Amino acid sequence: MKKTLITTALLAVLGGVAPVAFARADHSAHHGGASAASEADAKLAEGTVKKIDQSAGKLTIAHGPLESLGMPAMTMVFRAARPSLLDQVKVGDRIRFAVEKVGGALTVTALEAAQ
Repeated sequence: MKKTLITTALLAVLGGVAPVAFARADHSAHHGGASAASEADAKLAEGTVKKIDQSAGKLTIAHGPLESLGMPAMTMVFRAARPSLLDQVKVGDRIRFAVEKVGGALTVTALEAAQ
């Protein structure tokens, strides 16, 4: 009798908790979880726009270390993933930006004003 009562109580507790745990896991997977935003922020490097070449779709940035690529601080030219990125900045702006290798070229995929 005791064993049946314990088993029933255990199933009742698990029955109430398990759906909540699965729902949270599904929600986090669907939305990337709370850590996704902080991971994205961690991938952003900081720099200063030195030159913008609209016709070539490139910008020159003096940047800090690019940890995601294992690169030290330096000034270099990057391709812009979209021309609209170049419209968001002007020479001298301090920015935070994401860089990825796209087709073998280092490409700025996102940027925002540094605060």
